[in-house]
Amino acid sequence: MDDFLAARSQMAVSLGFHIVFASIGMAMPVLMAIAHWRWLKTEDPVYRLLTKAWSRGVAVFFATGAVSGTVLSFELGLLWPEFMKHAGPIIGMPFSWEGTAFFLEAIALGLFLYGWKRLDPWVHWICGCLVGLTGIASAFFVIAANGWMNSPQGFRWENGTARDIDPVRAMFNPALLPQGIHMVLAAFVATGFAVAGVHAYLLPRSKRPAVHRAALQIALFVGSAAALLQPISGDISAKFVARSQPEKFAAMESLFETTKYAPLSIGGIPDEATESLRYAIHVPGLLSFLAHGSFDAEVKGLKDFPRENWPPVVIVHLAYQLMIAAAGVLAALSLFFLWAHWKKRHLVWSPLFLKILFLCTPIGFLAIEAGWVVTEVGRQPWIIYKVMRTKEALTPMPGLLFPFFVFSFFYLFLSFILVFLMKRQIQALEEHPEKI
Repeated sequence: MDDFLAARSQMAVSLGFHIVFASIGMAMPVLMAIAHWRWLKTEDPVYRLLTKAWSRGVAVFFATGAVSGTVLSFELGLLWPEFMKHAGPIIGMPFSWEGTAFFLEAIALGLFLYGWKRLDPWVHWICGCLVGLTGIASAFFVIAANGWMNSPQGFRWENGTARDIDPVRAMFNPALLPQGIHMVLAAFVATGFAVAGVHAYLLPRSKRPAVHRAALQIALFVGSAAALLQPISGDISAKFVARSQPEKFAAMESLFETTKYAPLSIGGIPDEATESLRYAIHVPGLLSFLAHGSFDAEVKGLKDFPRENWPPVVIVHLAYQLMIAAAGVLAALSLFFLWAHWKKRHLVWSPLFLKILFLCTPIGFLAIEAGWVVTEVGRQPWIIYKVMRTKEALTPMPGLLFPFFVFSFFYLFLSFILVFLMKRQIQALEEHPEKI
C-alpha cells in the first residue's frame, strides 16, 4: 500500500466510524425528547424511565462522536495540508459555526442530564430539544464544508491560489440543501430502525416489556416517517448530481454511452475494460426521468469525459446499488409497520416482526456508509471538484501506512468501549432502573 492509498484509507476508516457516531448523536436526542414529552403529557413512569435510559446513551454517543470528530479534524491538516492551505480560509466559517453548535449542544446536554428536579419540567424538556437541534445544526455546518468540495464557489482560482474569497457564498453552496436534508433523513432512518431493532431483541427477554414497547413505537414512527421521505430527498439529490457532477452520476449507474431514454440499471457488475455493465436489470427511460425529469432526456455517459477524470466505477456503482437496496428494504418495512399499526396492531408485536426488526438493525447504517462512499469516492480524482486533485493535496511526509494501522486500532478500541458502555446501560435498565 503506497502513501496515497494509506492516507485515503485512513480518512475512509475515520469517516466510516465517525458517521455512525454522528448520525446517532443527531437523531437519538430527538427520540429522547419525544419520550420526555410523552412523560410530561401522561405522567406514565415508563416514559420517564425510557427518557433517562436514552439520555445515558445520548451522553455516551456525544462523547465518542466528539473524540472521533476531533481526530478527523487533525487528519485533515496532517494528511492533506495543501487542501487545508487553500480551503481553510474559504470553508473556515462553517467549521467555526460547527464548533459553536457543538459547544451549545454540550451545554444543553449538561443541563438536561443534571436538570432533573432542578429545572422547571418544561424548561428541562426544552434543554433536551436543544440537544437535538444543535446536533442537527452541527451536522449541517459540516455538510456545508463537504458540499463546497462537491460544488465549490465563493472564490476565484488563479495560478493555483484562491482569490476574492466570499466565505458566506462558499458556505451556502448549491450542494448544501440536497446533501444536508438527505443526510439528516438518513440519520433518522438508520437510528430509528437501529433503536427499534435493539428494543425488538430485548422485548421478549425483558423484565420491563412496557419500556421496550414504548421505545419501539417511538423509534418506528420516527424511522418510518424519515424512510418514506427519503425517496423524495433522494430524487432531488440525484437530479442535483446529474446536473453538477455528471461523471459521478454516470458512474453510479455505470452508464458508459451517452443515451437518450436512458434505462435505470438495477444491480449488475461494471466492467471498465469492456466499458459495459453485466447482469443488470434495465428499466427503459427511468434513468432519464431520474436525472432530468423527462423519460426521453439525454444522460451523459462516462465516455464523454476524459478517462483520467473517471471515478472508480465499480466501487461507486456497487455502493449506490447497496444504498438503494437498503433504503428500499426500510421503506417497505415502514409501510408494513404503519399499515399494521393502523389495521392489525397485533402484528407489530408478533415474534416474526420483532425478529425482522432485529435483523434490520444495521441496514440503515449500511445505507449511510454506502451513500458516503458514493459521495466521496464518486468525486475522485478531485478533492475540490475540478479545482484540486486529491493527489495534489497529499502531505509529503512518508510512512503513512503506520498511522493508518494506529488510527484503525484506535477506532476499533473506541467502538469496543462504546459497546461495553451501552451493554452496561441496558443491564442497568433491566436490573437497577432506580439507579438510572
